[in-house]
Amino acid sequence: MDYKLKKEYWSHSGNRIAVRFEYEYKNRDGKSFRAYGNENWEFDAHGLMKKRFASINDLEIKEEDRYL
Repeated sequence: MDYKLKKEYWSHSGNRIAVRFEYEYKNRDGKSFRAYGNENWEFDAHGLMKKRFASINDLEIKEEDRYL
C-alpha cells in the first residue's frame, strides 16, 4: 500500500544498464518501510531483459520519515 518508487540511471555499457533505486511502502499492518539498492540489467539482441541482478536493503521507518 502507498507504494512509491524512484530509480536513477547510474551507467551503461553495451547491452547493460545499472540503476540505483529506492521505494517506500506500507505493509498490511500500516507500518512504513523503505527499500533501496542497486540493479544491473542485461538485454538480449531483441531488447528484452535477459538477466537482472539486484542488491536490496529493506528497513522499517517512521511515517514522518517517508519522503517519496
